[in-house]
Amino acid sequence: MVKRRSLRGVGLLASVVLAAAACQANAPTTAPSAAATAAATAAASGSPAASAAAQGTKFKGVNVNILTFNGPQVAEPLQRRAPDWEQLTGGHVNVIAVGFQTIYDKALLDASTKTNSFDAYVFDPQWMGDFVTPGYLLDLTSRVTADPQLNWQDIGPFFRDFNATYNGKVYTIPLDGDFHMVYYRKDLLEKDGVKPPATWDDYLTVAAQYNGKDLNGDGQPDYGSCIAKKKGAQSYWWIISIAGGLLQAKGTNDGAFFNTKDMTPLFGQNEAMTKALETYAKTATFGPPDELNMDVGGTRGLFTTGRCALSMDWGDIGTLAPGTYAQDKTGATITPGWKQVLDRSTGKLVNCDATTCPNAVDGVNYAPFASFGGWSGAVNAAAPKAQQDAAYDFLSYMSSPAISGVDVTLGKTGFNPYRTSHFTNLDPWIKAGLSEAAAKNYLGAIQASLTNKNMVLDLRIPLTKRYEQDVLDTAVSQYLAKELDAPGAEKAIADGWNAITDEAGKDKQLAAYVASLGVQR
Repeated sequence: MVKRRSLRGVGLLASVVLAAAACQANAPTTAPSAAATAAATAAASGSPAASAAAQGTKFKGVNVNILTFNGPQVAEPLQRRAPDWEQLTGGHVNVIAVGFQTIYDKALLDASTKTNSFDAYVFDPQWMGDFVTPGYLLDLTSRVTADPQLNWQDIGPFFRDFNATYNGKVYTIPLDGDFHMVYYRKDLLEKDGVKPPATWDDYLTVAAQYNGKDLNGDGQPDYGSCIAKKKGAQSYWWIISIAGGLLQAKGTNDGAFFNTKDMTPLFGQNEAMTKALETYAKTATFGPPDELNMDVGGTRGLFTTGRCALSMDWGDIGTLAPGTYAQDKTGATITPGWKQVLDRSTGKLVNCDATTCPNAVDGVNYAPFASFGGWSGAVNAAAPKAQQDAAYDFLSYMSSPAISGVDVTLGKTGFNPYRTSHFTNLDPWIKAGLSEAAAKNYLGAIQASLTNKNMVLDLRIPLTKRYEQDVLDTAVSQYLAKELDAPGAEKAIADGWNAITDEAGKDKQLAAYVASLGVQR
């Protein structure tokens, strides 16, 4: 069982981040101007002083088109902040928001056909493999390190060095930090002397205990677990979180998707995948009757109205709880792990010990999953220079400590913490409605993931969208709908992934995969 982290743990994370930042000896020390700081602070607070600040002319007459997700999360802060940025700079931002399933194809088609309708994208950093190689994204390396507004050193090492960086160069600006965590009804578990789940077996046990009981006092039976399972709605990330601890045990560069020796899919025909699929399906027996058609918005609504004892989600529930039934009744913990792990040579599960699971805690192999990794902003390399400069400045403004420090505390944004200052400054969290205890618990659960040596990095190679959103999502949905049994789903995933790999070139894909994990070959 992993003990809940206190704020002292959050401070440890900050120390790690600051230490990493200190290593960058060439980082600029230029401070933002007093006017810029005042304007950013006023805009972050929502003060009328934002509009009273000097009417900027730096980008007067420049219109920027940004493609993003129609959430309404993610688009919301961009749309809300755009007028403030326009007051500061004179530039105008048009936010074009589309469905998640559409963003990748729309952006790639626009860039590859040289239509270039979009000057920038706020999208999934996983897709950089498809956008960087052909030269569709602007190299931002020199800009970010010389930008006092952005304060690059304040961004956490994972987000700065993995999410934003590809082949040693920076192509995106982090706007969000994403990890899966488990949320639980703290009031219920504490009253009954039940510990938050350390393993997925524990999760099922706790879910069974509370399923069918009235959890919010409205006289109606409620649910032991609420986990999104709708096809085409990002639910494929949930099976990765469940499978992660069975597939990866020897650190992040062990990889959870493919064997780093030969590109054999780990999400294929083996005992670990069978166990993960069965567990995912079992969670549905303790959930709402329509859970297979429920997206994350639906499960969040159920949890915050007190109808679920457990849920797995990104950081959003922690910031959505204030003002709801779940306020001060919500606890957060690292994603549960397993006491077994896959033997990749045999396809069988073996018990965790010091050799098979060197990072285990109390015999449990935790492998928290950086699902998606966080919405990030990128600039179109083919956009006119004026639009490039304005788009970059707007993304930098959105990510700046003063602005992002508020937006990550608001559940409506879909943005979660990713900067050192987001963890060390509790004031914005308390102003957003979290109690000090709730803020410490929430940030501590995130810190437990960020500092875990076995954290699973999301897939980020060419054609990632097809591997995950097309093949994996379809096979898992067919399994949940009982159109495929576990062996059939595993075969569909392995066959589909192998076909994509062969189409792209096995050697090329293997090289990209091991490079993304930092594996030396």
